Amino acid sequence: MNSYRRFSLLGLWILLTGCGGTAVQLNENMPPFTKLSEYQFFIEDIQDLKPNEGVMPYDLITPLFSDYAEKARFVWIPTGNKAKVVNINESFEFPIGSVIIKNFYYYNDAGDPKKGRQLIETRLLVNRKDGWDGLTYVWDDQQDEAYLKIAGDIRKVDWINDQGESINTTFIIPNKNQCKGCHEYKKELQPIGPKVRYLNRIYNYQDGPMNQLEKWQQLGYLESIYQDPGALPRVASWNDKNALLDDRALAYLEVNCGTCHQENGPAYISGLFLTTLSEDLNHLGICKSPVSAGSGSGGHKYDIVPGEADASILVYRMESLNPGEMMPELGRSMVHKEGVALIRDWIASMEGACPESL
Repeated sequence: MNSYRRFSLLGLWILLTGCGGTAVQLNENMPPFTKLSEYQFFIEDIQDLKPNEGVMPYDLITPLFSDYAEKARFVWIPTGNKAKVVNINESFEFPIGSVIIKNFYYYNDAGDPKKGRQLIETRLLVNRKDGWDGLTYVWDDQQDEAYLKIAGDIRKVDWINDQGESINTTFIIPNKNQCKGCHEYKKELQPIGPKVRYLNRIYNYQDGPMNQLEKWQQLGYLESIYQDPGALPRVASWNDKNALLDDRALAYLEVNCGTCHQENGPAYISGLFLTTLSEDLNHLGICKSPVSAGSGSGGHKYDIVPGEADASILVYRMESLNPGEMMPELGRSMVHKEGVALIRDWIASMEGACPESL
């Protein structure tokens, strides 16, 4: 009976996806493919990342810093299904079989993208009946295929940044268990990016610019929420000089730190909640002593000291590359100079002082 059921599921899958065609090939009941190309998320030359029908690109207003890597994000939802917003502040609830696709790459010359790029890895989050499954595919040197690597990998990357500097770095590709380090929410693996306040922006689609939330609804990928995106929450872009400094800094901290440092994240015990939703100044770290930082405190007393970036633990840990001190703990081997400068400016703009610093 069990073998018959397995055969029936396979037959249904073939019927729905087509026999050997170019439709996306994914069955959440089956083991992951060894090669990225087998899913057929991308058509023609796979390294061009040209999405297949039903594979939709998207972007975030403020993205996570990953050693200056560029990212190309896509989502695929099985035909006839929709994501929905259950809680306006949380990630969308996706139907079983949905896939979040994130490609990491570097331009050979960030000042001239026409000189090509180096694809490093493609991460998939597949929504299975027993929860989200994180899979990492590492691109080969020929850039014509990416292979499943459960144990992660390390890649040496050389590129020229947008300031004309030659950069050499070691890009750490996380193993399967490390995925949960950033994606844990309410003790379960969850997507991070697909939230109303992260997607509420204009995206230049192939058929023209459109608000992403409206596009998702138009294509049947998202249940109707509100007609006017202006009535919905939106985080600031961290590098938008026209936005308020407070909004930019909090958006940056939420995306880079708040996935752990929130009430439902793995670092909740710290009491440091670095999100745009935090209203308690102590939870934001202002004049807050760390619960347990050890050498990670850098000898400082408070997470944030108003007007004193150099006396703030937050800045110390953002500038550190020591594995026992740096924050975030995973996902970077470089200091994000521009991000640190933003947080320094934010702290410098604060008035007042902590009791012991008076």
